[in-house]
Amino acid sequence: MMKSMTGFGRGEFSSDSLKFTVEMKSVNHRYLDANIRIPKEYAYLDTSIRSELKRYLGRGKVDVFVTYEILGEAEYDLQFNEHLAQEYVDAYARMAERFHLTNDLTAARLGAQPEIFRLRQDSMDEDEVWNVLKQAVDQALEMLLEARTREGENLKSDLVEKLSQMNTLVDAIADRYPEIISAYELRLKEKIATLLEDNQIDESRLAAEVVLFADKLATDEETVRLRSHIDTMKKELEKGNDIGRKLDFIAQEMNREANTILSKANDLDTSNFAIDLKTLIEKIREQVQNIE
Repeated sequence: MMKSMTGFGRGEFSSDSLKFTVEMKSVNHRYLDANIRIPKEYAYLDTSIRSELKRYLGRGKVDVFVTYEILGEAEYDLQFNEHLAQEYVDAYARMAERFHLTNDLTAARLGAQPEIFRLRQDSMDEDEVWNVLKQAVDQALEMLLEARTREGENLKSDLVEKLSQMNTLVDAIADRYPEIISAYELRLKEKIATLLEDNQIDESRLAAEVVLFADKLATDEETVRLRSHIDTMKKELEKGNDIGRKLDFIAQEMNREANTILSKANDLDTSNFAIDLKTLIEKIREQVQNIE
């Protein structure tokens, strides 16, 4: 099924001693771009989360937020970073000497500095922690996929409707073309008749002039290609999977044909049809940007 790149998902899973909550939201992007915010004590699981995202998602900018809660009476190990603590002590000493200040550094003040202390739970190893977190990640991804699929189906319905409107405009442009030529031929005859008065009109010269005019304004190639692009896009929408990039390319080709028709237009109705066509194509281009 066709999927949008916009959505939100949330997952929650817990063991006897640890609970993870994962929230993620996604928007459109050319590639899969993940921004993962996870507590520092579990930062080593960043790569595992990214691998899990790739299993579910093809494209999109995804923001992932991971929080946790300690449950029960788990055993903890409170550690301090001795090397970093020494760096702080040395820095305070240099600052006191440089500015002639009293160095009143205490253990409490030192312990309040960032990254000095780290609380680790001893009861679970890394694999066990990942098994808990993975459940929450997968729940969030499944909800995110459901949201992206719903939005994708809404986009599909809207795009199909816009493509039908495009077909109507292309038909109107094609139908208008012979009317333009007939009107031009009539005006040309009337003008020549006025200039020549009672003299005989050279029908072959007139026909040649009409052919030149018709060739200059001909849009049959553009309308044929537009119909082909419309049919191709409809077929791709039915396929559904990983079609965003191809739809974007087709929309660009549609816009190229519409521009050519507008440049050839020598008639107010045709110009208006072409402008409406370009407006629809631009709306389609905006929407396909959000398709995976």
